[in-house]
Amino acid sequence: MTLSGWALIATFVALCVAMAKPIGLWLFALYEGRDTPLSRVLGPVERGFYRLAGVDPSREQNWRQYAVAMLLFQLATALATYALLRLQGVLPLNPRGLPGLSPDLAMNTAISFVTNTNWQAYAGESTLSNLSQMLALVPHNFLSAATGIAVAFALFRGFARRQTQFVGNFWTDMTRITLYLLLPLACVYALVLVAGGVPQTFASSIDATTLEGAHQTLVIGPVASQEAIKMVGTNGGGFFNVNSAHPFENPTALVNFLQMLSIFAIGVGLTWCFGKAVGDTRQGWAVLAAMMILFVAGVSIVYWQEAAGNPLLHHAGLAGANMEGKEVRFGAAASALFATITTAASCGAVNAMHDSFTPLGGLIPMFNIELGEVVVGGVGSGIYGFLLFALLAVFIAGLMVGRTPEYVGKKIEGREVKLAVLAIVVLPLCILGGTALASVLPAGLAGIANKGPHGFSEILYAFTSATGNNGSAFGGISANTPFYNGALAVAMWIGRFFMMVPVLAIAGSLAQKKYTPETTGSFPTTGPLWIGLLVAIILIVGGLTFLPALALGPVAEQMAMLAGTTF
Repeated sequence: MTLSGWALIATFVALCVAMAKPIGLWLFALYEGRDTPLSRVLGPVERGFYRLAGVDPSREQNWRQYAVAMLLFQLATALATYALLRLQGVLPLNPRGLPGLSPDLAMNTAISFVTNTNWQAYAGESTLSNLSQMLALVPHNFLSAATGIAVAFALFRGFARRQTQFVGNFWTDMTRITLYLLLPLACVYALVLVAGGVPQTFASSIDATTLEGAHQTLVIGPVASQEAIKMVGTNGGGFFNVNSAHPFENPTALVNFLQMLSIFAIGVGLTWCFGKAVGDTRQGWAVLAAMMILFVAGVSIVYWQEAAGNPLLHHAGLAGANMEGKEVRFGAAASALFATITTAASCGAVNAMHDSFTPLGGLIPMFNIELGEVVVGGVGSGIYGFLLFALLAVFIAGLMVGRTPEYVGKKIEGREVKLAVLAIVVLPLCILGGTALASVLPAGLAGIANKGPHGFSEILYAFTSATGNNGSAFGGISANTPFYNGALAVAMWIGRFFMMVPVLAIAGSLAQKKYTPETTGSFPTTGPLWIGLLVAIILIVGGLTFLPALALGPVAEQMAMLAGTTF
């Protein structure tokens, strides 16, 4: 470990905290439906969308109507994407003549991008045409991100409103979030990436001559536009197979740092927006503080392990950091930081191969996802996932002080706790159930590249990533098979929407409650005690749930490596 490495991590954390309020202010304007500085220009476009769609933006929906609109929209866009991918071979903007995707791969990819997972069981540069990259995938990077933020807004309204059944209008939220937030951010960011060396062109390839005089054909395309929303929307799907380790996606250390900041940007802003929405910004700062404690702890462990190096090489007399699977231009610190960020959020973009991390270095990214990706988390999904744990924590605190639990002015009763627990347990049930199935079936075992604990970790990480809608992978698994394409698609759908619907139900239940003023007997939900309780509840729930599986995988592998043996 080096001073420069710790300085990089400290700078990143400081800038994330500094970004929370400015981005939160913009998000709060969208949450309230107020005009923004872009309204004069984009207002006519927004109203035009409503007229074309026949939507009355002033007509709000209850939670059931909101959920039905959201689910139908996801289903319709998934079917459209599936059709585009299957018909790729006969559609234009396909200069390399790539064929359409197989039914199972097209289905997996469509569900992957609809759910904000962006799991890629294919090599983008050799599988997808320019049209598929732009028309089938990039729109979902906007729409899936906007869906997560819209559901978060609905939950905020549930906490903030009193004795009403309405939680907003899904179509209005989606339109405003996409038009006034994601699209402007992505456009400006894409220009920054182009200036940093990321290509943006309709050309399919260029010829290059190496220093040795050999000739190469390099695949290029509209990379910057996909890269921008991939990061801002915590999508993670790369134009190239090696994702942000590719120099065309991530050419310099500065671009790498900007990409890391952009992954967390909206997530940290939503914490401040939540505090403002419920009338107490201290609530948002408390949430952000708990998130940052978990994040700093995670990145410290990953950096420590990757800087310490591979124990097997140490037994052979070779010291130094573990640089297998890492870009030399980034090094151990930036690789560890990127891996922790992308799994703390639901991004899944990678600038290093997680499969090549040390066992404990790879455990933390996996555990980040298994916690529900609530350590900042994906855009929208991170904050509403975190608030599920907050409801659980305040319920436990209420039991300790002997009174009905309250959170930001709302009594938390049996219905809300049951729905929160239902949403939380979906993740481990799907992850552990899918892993168990794949670990005993020949079709599941055929996909792993390693035996023993590491092979088990590859399977566990795949179902963790899919169910958690992350999209990163231990690269040793061959997932483009009918079994994995089907099983992981089911996991992605369950992980996304079996959590979103209970969250909307909680929003509807809370919105109907009256406001309960805080008294001297209320449990404080802004101070160090509350922050510590939040962190403890998240770690206890995650640890108790996944410890046995982690013990069979990365922990067992670490113990073997320390003993100087392999499986």
